[in-house]
Amino acid sequence: MNIENSLPPNLVEFSQRIPSFVWNLIIATVALLVGLIIKFIITRLFKLYAKKADTSYSILRSILVNLGPAVAYFIPLFLFNILSPLMRMNPVYYKPLDKTFEILLTISFAGLLVRSVRILEDYIYHTYDLNKVDNLKERKVRTQIQFIRKIIVVTIIFLTIAVILLSFESMRKIGTGLLTGVGIGGIIVGFAAQNSLGNLLAGFQIAFTQPIRIDDVLVVEGEWGRVEEITLTYVVLKIWDERRLILPINYFIQKPFQNWTRTSADILGTVFLYMDHTVPVDAIRDEFERLIVLSPLWDKRVKVVQVTDVKEHTIEIRVLMSAGTSSNAFDLRCYIRENLITFIQKNYPGSLPRSRNEINIPGGLEKYVQPQAGN
Repeated sequence: MNIENSLPPNLVEFSQRIPSFVWNLIIATVALLVGLIIKFIITRLFKLYAKKADTSYSILRSILVNLGPAVAYFIPLFLFNILSPLMRMNPVYYKPLDKTFEILLTISFAGLLVRSVRILEDYIYHTYDLNKVDNLKERKVRTQIQFIRKIIVVTIIFLTIAVILLSFESMRKIGTGLLTGVGIGGIIVGFAAQNSLGNLLAGFQIAFTQPIRIDDVLVVEGEWGRVEEITLTYVVLKIWDERRLILPINYFIQKPFQNWTRTSADILGTVFLYMDHTVPVDAIRDEFERLIVLSPLWDKRVKVVQVTDVKEHTIEIRVLMSAGTSSNAFDLRCYIRENLITFIQKNYPGSLPRSRNEINIPGGLEKYVQPQAGN
């Protein structure tokens, strides 16, 4: 290639004295070295941050963590793309090489855009921290951000593939021909992918109407758990025993389920006691009030003891209490249940459930009693 118009006269004279192979190697080495230097600097910064005990959020940390690896590849490709016109190479070899690096640069730039979205997500996650007692607003925002991030990433990937394909002249001709059949093709694809499209539309609906959110407590298919992840096509529910229940996202549009944290995390918990009719209810009420005041799990809203049913052999006593979260409510119920049972066992053992049998003997008991000697 002619480089007279691209370089200073002294550099042109110097380059003409060097064999083409060596000159091309110098240009490629410069781009590679700059990339290695940048990668070394980023790696050192990573290690410097790793040594720090403070792991709190900072915008610089987020940029380094998310953009570091992508920049380490983008810079040398970008420099090579700038310097490649200075290479002295036969067009037969130069054009495929230039096209290859152009594609790699496009992919690398797409990687930068994807990682930039992560920086914005980190900032929003820091601003809307879930580690709060009342985190309803935070869960709303995080649910929307996760879905929007996935849509943006898919769009970037789709556009990147489109740009790469359209950079080939043959692909542009094929694309022009395909436009005439796009209507019929769209109908065929719509029928073939109606389930996937249904899931995608359900994802949009869930992201913005929000029947469920990240960290919501749900009861689904008889399982209690928290929403751990919402993707474009499915929802991951973390069950209380560390199992994962994975459901298609349109399940939450088509079927009923329980959401215990839809408007707030506050919840009522109940304990049922089945006692003998002789049990002193006032004593149980006094002991319950003593126990619940001592518990930090109680949120000081509701505390009630009521006899809710009377059956043939037992009475049903309902103990009602409130807690700030469903987890606290479960632990509070266990605490009250255990201590009330212990209290009744120690103080009123005769009031535990029991069966009574009545025996009627014709003529009374006298006929079965033998008279003693001397009487």
